[in-house]
Amino acid sequence: MNISEIIFSFVGGLGLFLFGLRFMSDGLQSAAGDRMRTILEKGTRNPVRGVLTGALVTALIQSSSATTVLTVGLVNAQLLTLRQAIGVIMGANIGTTMTAYLIGFNLQDYALPILGLGALVFLFASSKKFKVIGQSLFGFGILFFGLTVMGNGMQPLKDLSFFVDLMTSIDNNSIIGVLLGMFFTFLVQSSSATIGVLQQLAYQGAVTYNQAVPILFGDNIGTTITALLAALGASVSARRTALTHFIFNVVGTIIFLPLFLMGAFKKIVVLFTNYFFILLPGFAGTWDTLNIKLQIAQTHAVFNISNTLIHLPLVAVLAFIVTKLIPDREKDADDPYRPRYIDRRLLNNPSVALSQAKRETLRMAYLAQEAFTNAIEYFNTRQETLVEKGKNLENAINALEREITDYVVLASQKQLSTEESNHAHIILQSLNDIERIGDHCENIIEQATDATLYNVSFSGEARQEMDNILEVTNNTLLLAYRALERQDKSVARQVLAHEEKIDELQATYRKAHIRRLNEGICNGSNGAVFLDMLVNLERIGDHCRNIAGYVLEEE
Repeated sequence: MNISEIIFSFVGGLGLFLFGLRFMSDGLQSAAGDRMRTILEKGTRNPVRGVLTGALVTALIQSSSATTVLTVGLVNAQLLTLRQAIGVIMGANIGTTMTAYLIGFNLQDYALPILGLGALVFLFASSKKFKVIGQSLFGFGILFFGLTVMGNGMQPLKDLSFFVDLMTSIDNNSIIGVLLGMFFTFLVQSSSATIGVLQQLAYQGAVTYNQAVPILFGDNIGTTITALLAALGASVSARRTALTHFIFNVVGTIIFLPLFLMGAFKKIVVLFTNYFFILLPGFAGTWDTLNIKLQIAQTHAVFNISNTLIHLPLVAVLAFIVTKLIPDREKDADDPYRPRYIDRRLLNNPSVALSQAKRETLRMAYLAQEAFTNAIEYFNTRQETLVEKGKNLENAINALEREITDYVVLASQKQLSTEESNHAHIILQSLNDIERIGDHCENIIEQATDATLYNVSFSGEARQEMDNILEVTNNTLLLAYRALERQDKSVARQVLAHEEKIDELQATYRKAHIRRLNEGICNGSNGAVFLDMLVNLERIGDHCRNIAGYVLEEE
């Protein structure tokens, strides 16, 4: 085999491996859906639970990069604290060892049947549940088929003088191996891929165990680049989380590389294998009976587990260090009205992205409710500071509508289930109604300003009527948002009843006010402000009815 054939086989096999890994991971993430976010949020109350949660999620979706990027996104959305995220990332490093074990079990012989079965299920299944199962199987098969192509192509490497000299240099200077692993992982953005390549090279006899371990350490450092890139432009906490991931793996390498060079680390791995790995069902033998791919997988697992055990008691210290290295931003960056929950790093998982979009939509809704309260307070007190607050709230509501809409549209470009499509539809429809509620609150402030200009004051009867309809409108707003938040049809029906009440009050009070105008109790300016207020409150009720309608229409 000439050099070009080696390169073509390697590049093609690596491409198939990366595609298979990504396709499988996407399928597993789709199957997990929003449960991943829920697990991460609820399973991180202390560092130990965070480690277990991170390992579980990564083992389920077969991608530590996806877990770390999701974690950075959740930290950026203020749903995880820095200390919680540190535990998750430690666990992700343990969970990613599962891929190395799968490669070590030599499943290449079954790659084509798995691939074929996955393709059939993916193409012909009618439900999304079976489609994502088929997608995961297809990706799994492609992954191992890529390993086979890559392995066949790399067989002649052990006879090439350039490659032999490179591997020999690692024997003489292990730092070269660490740097090589870092560079290759940074290049392909997947430690699973680089470790898979390493296992295949070792299996073909091109790399010895002693040469593979420094490269393995470098692979673990290189994978942190994904999180560092994901944190660019993110919040301070998100950048601290990514830096923690980097420090964690660098310090682990600094600790274990000298131990490996002294021969101590390999003894630890051998002891772990002989006394613990043997407990696994179906395994019989010792370290010496394992193929070299499983030996590398074992080394990868022991390194990450040991590194986690060392760092776990030091979570607070790690948090302190990264807080000092990345100080807080200036106050002007902490805009209370900026998007808090949506993060483009989460778009690879549409279910999580839509769930976050809903949270941001509800936050926008409660800003609109705050705008309503602020407008009524200004109408009653005429405090000038409330006008500025009203403008800020209106600008925030408008900006959030644009950003959430763009975000949901991007999430909708992915393959969505019927439930997710309905979810996206409800969010987009509700956004427009919430924004219009904000506009009516701005109108109320303008009417209060006109009332001040024309010295308008309401009679006792008019004041009582206005207070009544304001209270019903405020309750309707809160009920509409509760129905949207909980997708509660019974609450949505209450909204419809309240909206009918607003319509009845508006009609009754309009007639009563016209009567007062005819009787001379109120003048024309008073009448105009009162009637305009009724119109705006009735329109707010209409938008609440629309929101409730979206909940009731959901399949």
